[in-house]
Amino acid sequence: MRRASRSLFLLSPVSHAVFSLVSCAALGLGYGGSAHGQPLPSELNTPAAGPAGNGPVRLKGSAMLAEQPPSGPGNELPTFVFGDRISGRPNLETIIDGNAELRRGATSIRADRLEYYQPTDTVKTRGNVRINNAGNRFRGPELEIKLDTFEGFFSQPEYQFLVNGGHGRADRVDFLDDKHLVARNATFTTCERGNEASWEPAWVMRARSIKFDLEEETGEATGAVLRFKNVPILAFPTMSFPLSDKRKSGVLPPTFDLDSTSGTLVTVPYYFDIAPNRDATLSPTFMSKRGVDLGAEFRYLERDYKGELRTSLMPGDRLRDRNRWTYALQHSGTYNTGLSRIGNVGFNLNLNRASDNNYWRDFPRSSSSLTQRLLANDGSVSWSQGFFSTSARALKWQTLQDVSSPITPPYDRLPQLTASYTRVNAPLAGLANLGGFDWSLDGDYTRFSSVSRLTGQPNADRAFARAQISRPWITPGWYITPKLQLHAASYQFDAPLANGSRSASRAVPTFSLDSGLQFERDTRFFGRNFTQTLEPRAFYVRTPYRDQSLLPNYDSGANDFNFATVFTENAFVGNDRISDANLLTLGLTSRLLDPATGAEAVRLGVAQRLRFSDQRVTLPGGQPVVDRFSDVLFGASLNWVPQWSFDGTTQYNPKTGQSERTTLGARYSPSNYRVISAALRRQRNVSQQFDVGWQWPINDLWGDKGQDLGAGRGQGGGRWYSVGRLNYSVPDKKLVDAVIGFEYDGCCWIGRVVMQRSQSSTATANTRILFQLEFVGFSRLGANPLQTLKSNIPRYQFLRDKTDPPSRFTTYD
Repeated sequence: MRRASRSLFLLSPVSHAVFSLVSCAALGLGYGGSAHGQPLPSELNTPAAGPAGNGPVRLKGSAMLAEQPPSGPGNELPTFVFGDRISGRPNLETIIDGNAELRRGATSIRADRLEYYQPTDTVKTRGNVRINNAGNRFRGPELEIKLDTFEGFFSQPEYQFLVNGGHGRADRVDFLDDKHLVARNATFTTCERGNEASWEPAWVMRARSIKFDLEEETGEATGAVLRFKNVPILAFPTMSFPLSDKRKSGVLPPTFDLDSTSGTLVTVPYYFDIAPNRDATLSPTFMSKRGVDLGAEFRYLERDYKGELRTSLMPGDRLRDRNRWTYALQHSGTYNTGLSRIGNVGFNLNLNRASDNNYWRDFPRSSSSLTQRLLANDGSVSWSQGFFSTSARALKWQTLQDVSSPITPPYDRLPQLTASYTRVNAPLAGLANLGGFDWSLDGDYTRFSSVSRLTGQPNADRAFARAQISRPWITPGWYITPKLQLHAASYQFDAPLANGSRSASRAVPTFSLDSGLQFERDTRFFGRNFTQTLEPRAFYVRTPYRDQSLLPNYDSGANDFNFATVFTENAFVGNDRISDANLLTLGLTSRLLDPATGAEAVRLGVAQRLRFSDQRVTLPGGQPVVDRFSDVLFGASLNWVPQWSFDGTTQYNPKTGQSERTTLGARYSPSNYRVISAALRRQRNVSQQFDVGWQWPINDLWGDKGQDLGAGRGQGGGRWYSVGRLNYSVPDKKLVDAVIGFEYDGCCWIGRVVMQRSQSSTATANTRILFQLEFVGFSRLGANPLQTLKSNIPRYQFLRDKTDPPSRFTTYD
């Protein structure tokens, strides 16, 4: 059979079935009839007989194209062929000359000439051959392949993979199946090809062979050399590399670091992908001034629990002449008791330990603890059901002391037992008609222990209980909440107090009344419509004085004076001090809200305490509060446009006419990768620090604004970025901490250099320099400054970040 015009030929998935031939010009909504009763495209909207016993088959509408075509029994895919001239023999072969094209499922093949042999399901093509297999593209002069199994070879092809845009060329590619192939004498890079004939990739890997596993999204190269700017920088007998962000076992790229204390650091990590929910990393590090540090990390995630273990061992530290080690374990989850009346029990474990007192100073970035010199070893179990909850806890601290700056060790809690019963919007017992009450009972028993000669206090067993009840009345325009509390505590000491007693107790009642009003009006400022609020608030507290001066202090501290704590009953946190109070706190807040979204554009607030009697209860060494008027708190936040934000608070002393404490912060972020933030923190006669952080394209200086590609994709190649954060102490006239660096986006590679300086004591600091060369979509060489930048620079954005995997229709032919 032969046609002169460009034609379509439809072949059944069954090798012995042939469909009729129609001209593309005449092709409408219908096709020719089927030879073996296969449903035609024009017939698919009508019910058809389905498999036995399953009733009729009906199509289900979808707004999305399927990423994976249907497969399996009953879903055999038809084969379509197109071309200028089509000839062949029924059930044997089909030959297409000129603009030849074959399609089956997610696979399309184009060439100057295409021969399809139905008995073996084999395709042979010559001249300008192109394959698109589920978005992965190949092109070259000659191809032979079996469609069903996707076994075959491609001579001298160029290839490009969908998942990361990686591409290259080879003398030959052998297809093992549609997910596995081997490229011989091959190259690989993620650099986007330019249009000029002289184009060369910025980096390229050349290898004797590369095995690509598109199912696991990995590659394995044999006899590989990695070249950057045509300079060989690494060579491997064999190396494995990712084609996506999927995890994979193997040697990770080595990292290099320069540290002012430990010298040159070289780390060669090995990653174990144990299971989808478990992995481990071994990180041996050579330190030129110390020796070898053996680091390891193990992570796991199960349905009922999760955890992470980090360890480090350095045999024979040359600088300290001793073995150094540390470990940190976090484990949490729930345990199902199997008893319906008990249910699940929660548990949490947080263990941290270091070999010696100098560990925090020598390795300041090794600990995940917020307090590097206080390492918590904390374990707890908890249980709750309905309105009742209880827990048992054991907490022991390791205190890393410094002779030049000793600290008082905190108290261990061995053990701590708590229980709580809480009801919200509930009736009182025996008074079903009186509802709307919030009430609770809390209890705590703790054994406090530490080194008495360092704390200056005896150790003790303390039992504490608190009962409280409140009745809120809340309406859209006002609210009022009276509350009653009773705090009781009993102590048993292991040594006598100043009065000779080995026990003590106290009970303190508290009454508070919280109230407020809410006014709203529609208004307009600077051409924008707003809902403006006016929210006055009054909070009264009355707590009688109880002498607590002889009681030791185990867990109490003074509340910070801010908008979050000014409307609270107790001037202290913890349970060892309950402040006496006869005071009224007055506050006023006004906000501008977007009427369409409710977003807050402006907030202004002011608050002050009026004290009717002295506060006589103090912490050890503290002084009574005798001022009738407290300092005045002023606060403001401004988010007028998304690019700008401002917030600030100040504590103003009306007696001296000075600010006791001020915090100011501002941020400007007009787009992705452009952010500048600044903050001033000042406490009169104590400290004053200025903090500034930024990420900004340097190319902006000469008018190159880049491209808006979205978060995680940079702003285009050839751009420099400055990144950093500086913390400056004004009284000391020196930098406390500093991070300064530069990033260069070369499109398919990114270079980074970052300097970090951290204060380790009042007289010493640690400085390190981090270099990194990132081959986008392939690997990173050098130290890893990304976590340093992310944790130090507010709103820092990665130039390349994880994005959704591309659809196969992105490169649809």
